[in-house]
Amino acid sequence: RSMRRMRRMCIKYSLYREGETATLMVHNSGAPIPKQALPRLFERFYRADSSRARASGGYGLGLAIAQAIAQAHKGKISVESGEPYGTRFTVRLYKAQQNT
Repeated sequence: RSMRRMRRMCIKYSLYREGETATLMVHNSGAPIPKQALPRLFERFYRADSSRARASGGYGLGLAIAQAIAQAHKGKISVESGEPYGTRFTVRLYKAQQNT
């Protein structure tokens, strides 16, 4: 019998304020995103795992939509991914300037 060690995955999130910036971080401790996929990750219809069919893997729109929302609010979204830590998405939103 073949036994494979399954890596335990955990998803954590945090939301905090630093001065005039609100930051949302989502960390997935599972397998990292391949390094070559990171530059294209926020493109519409891009899926890092090309073996996934649309029926089970989505349309590749979620991160493009998240980026559009962040940018519409003058914010930024970024990703870091690698062994052995997994993947972390960070969204930063900045307080709107008051017009006086």
